[in-house]
Amino acid sequence: MLLSWLLIVWFLQMPTFTWIIATHICPTDTKYLIYSDGTVVIGAFFPILHNSLVRTTTDWKYFPMDSDNYFGMSGRNYQLVLAMLFAINEINLNSHILPNTSLGLEIYNLPAIGRNIFRTVFSWLTGLSSVIPNYTCRKESNSAATLTGVSWKTSETIWTILDLYKFPQLTFGPFDPVQIDRNQFQSLYQVAPKDTALLSGIASLMLHFNWNWVGLLIPDDQRGAQFLSDFRKELDKTKICIAFVKTVLYLGETLLRLISQDHIHIIESSTADVIVIYGPTSILLTLIENTYRTYNKKKIWVMSTKWFCPNLELYNMLELTHGALIFSPHYKEIVGFKKFMLEATPIKYPEDIFLHLLWYWHFNCSFLHSECKIFENCLQNASLELLPGNIFTMTMTEESYNVYNAVYAVAHSLHEETLSQIQFQPQANIDRTLLFPWQLHPFLKKIQVKNSVGDHVVLDWKRKADPEYDITNIWNFPTGLSLLVKVGTFVPSAPKGEQLSMSEYMISWPIGFTEIPHSVCTESCNPGFRKVVLESKPTCCFDCTPCPDNEISNETGLDHCVHCPETHYANAEKRHCLKKTVTFLYYNDPLGKGITLLSIGFSTLTALFIWVFVDHRGTPIIKANNRSLSYILLITLILCFLCPLLFIGLPNTATCIMQQYMFGLLFTVALSTVLAKTITVVMAFKITAPGRKIRWLLTSQVPKFAIPICTLIQVLLSGIWLGTSPPFIDKDYHSEHGHIIILCNKGSYIYFYCTLAYLGVMAFGSYLLAFLSRRLPDRFNESKSLAFSMLVFCSVWVMFLPVYHSTSGKVMVAMEMFSILASSASILIIVFAPKCYIVLFRPELNILTHNRDKRHHRSKTFLKT
Repeated sequence: MLLSWLLIVWFLQMPTFTWIIATHICPTDTKYLIYSDGTVVIGAFFPILHNSLVRTTTDWKYFPMDSDNYFGMSGRNYQLVLAMLFAINEINLNSHILPNTSLGLEIYNLPAIGRNIFRTVFSWLTGLSSVIPNYTCRKESNSAATLTGVSWKTSETIWTILDLYKFPQLTFGPFDPVQIDRNQFQSLYQVAPKDTALLSGIASLMLHFNWNWVGLLIPDDQRGAQFLSDFRKELDKTKICIAFVKTVLYLGETLLRLISQDHIHIIESSTADVIVIYGPTSILLTLIENTYRTYNKKKIWVMSTKWFCPNLELYNMLELTHGALIFSPHYKEIVGFKKFMLEATPIKYPEDIFLHLLWYWHFNCSFLHSECKIFENCLQNASLELLPGNIFTMTMTEESYNVYNAVYAVAHSLHEETLSQIQFQPQANIDRTLLFPWQLHPFLKKIQVKNSVGDHVVLDWKRKADPEYDITNIWNFPTGLSLLVKVGTFVPSAPKGEQLSMSEYMISWPIGFTEIPHSVCTESCNPGFRKVVLESKPTCCFDCTPCPDNEISNETGLDHCVHCPETHYANAEKRHCLKKTVTFLYYNDPLGKGITLLSIGFSTLTALFIWVFVDHRGTPIIKANNRSLSYILLITLILCFLCPLLFIGLPNTATCIMQQYMFGLLFTVALSTVLAKTITVVMAFKITAPGRKIRWLLTSQVPKFAIPICTLIQVLLSGIWLGTSPPFIDKDYHSEHGHIIILCNKGSYIYFYCTLAYLGVMAFGSYLLAFLSRRLPDRFNESKSLAFSMLVFCSVWVMFLPVYHSTSGKVMVAMEMFSILASSASILIIVFAPKCYIVLFRPELNILTHNRDKRHHRSKTFLKT
């Protein structure tokens, strides 16, 4: 408050405007005033006329684009006058609002210079065209409120005076979110809808066109900082990044510092094709003027109508605004307003000097300067519709719509105040000419009504709803004219994903774009690739790397690849999951063929060995090594060689069980037979030695009992295995790319390793006995061959374990089959091949006498040692 008084005192002490007029006559009219009497009057300050020096040559580099350097009239702002007149006429004709009360108006032209603003406001308050301190010509006041704008700065300047009287002030300019929390503006109301949803609308537009790399131009003040903070929060939700932020310093309405060449270079060289503008339109216009001679921008400007320049059409020949997208609050068309503008002529409204000036400038009328009125030589049937679109538009502007709503808000507040006075003083004669404007504040704060088209009018910002937005596109034509074309809408209250609606085919993009522009830091990763975030870089800047094995990405721009199901695998391009082929170890497989040939070959060879043994069963070398045990061992080896065939082919439950059961059983029989042969050899030499009396142990075939005893133990072990965790059919999804291998799962590896351990104990026992009896005398002593075969047998299965665990799939199965064949072949070849060789190719060694002499000689040698 103190600051306000200081400003007024400073203003009144200025010699330029300190006038002392000794007269009792008060001038009631000013040069640029429209007045219409009424029971209650609404004042308004509109920036319509401006006069400055006109120069034919202008240094555009240092020309402040927002300054008024020529005498002229803003046709766009004159529409504010018509909107106010139309609203007051509607209300005066409506018997439901303020019955028996008429509304009038007082419209003053608002100059651009601050000191002139003060003078204009004092003229309205005092009724004087000149400022005389502490003097007024208004004997009584019937003013209820005043309308101010277009900018917040202008409204704030006027508020410093009007707030001294708590005079209601409604600003029709853009909504200013920075001022809403300030309690100091108690008598100032913002009519425009709040724009908190604007950020969400811009972000939705970016997402719709896949723009994730945008530039930002903002004023270097509190509003710009607040916008930047809120915009970053909104963009973080949508993963959109800001390429650069450039600020421009302002002082009030005047641009202090033009955009530097560094700024221009950054904007020009940036890969961001989309630039969001927030702030006075001088940013855009100055940018145009600075880049006119050196750059041809191919940028898409996104802005709000709250900062849209009314004179933007003057710069269309530069082609830099073509294709810009503008967000503007959606409002319904006021019925009858266009007809009202068509009928507005100087003849119908002779008191409107602005109409006279328009007709004078544009329709070749003669002008009477002393009265500021036209009088002859006008174009026949002239109307506002004939004016060019860049001079006057027949479409209601956002500011005009706010003026229309402001008048309705004041009228309804006055109506509510009247009803309140009647309620408490029903017999009182209410005199509207004795109005105290400050009494209107409680009603203005609570007002919530609908205007003539059904739109809500609310002055309390806390109760304002987010408006719908129209998205318009600037179309420029070679003639220098422009057209704003509606290309989309944004409805904040709509469900998520349905808020934005765009008609892309109607958008005219800036010159140089043949398709929808791309504004990205890094092009989206193609299918088959995923994003890799770079350190110290925004999330929109990334590298693309191929998806890992068995993962795909079938869309562009994915952050992560997706695992294929176990039944599928990724194709070479990592874009699709293909179904795996079911396979198993079959006979046509190279491994199957090889194992089958080996199995049949060794089985046939074993059968030949049996035939040799049977055919030469009477020879000494056959008889000397316990023929019955040899036959049992050979027959068992045939079955061992055929055992791998159970592992080939499509597995089923029976074959899975038979694989492990037959493997354990047959090898138990084979090793127990070897053990019996080894025991027989030892007993044959030890029991028949001199001094031995118990020959019946050998003659009673006691060593052969080792076979059923060992086999019974294996049967019990296999029974426990099959009873607790039997083998079952399993599927291997990972061993072979693109295939699902069907194989047998052992059920319990513990029992499998117990079986191997049991076979290992028997093999090691046979090896130990055979090794100890290797030097016993006899030509046909097979202890050495038995010991060596057991050594090879143990080596095969010891090597089997690590290899078995390091493989999988078919190779693992083949490894087990190969171990069965290799261990069986070691017994066959080491034990029986030498005997068959002697029988078939060295019969001279298969003679009993020769053998006895040799045995007698070796026995002597053995006894000596």
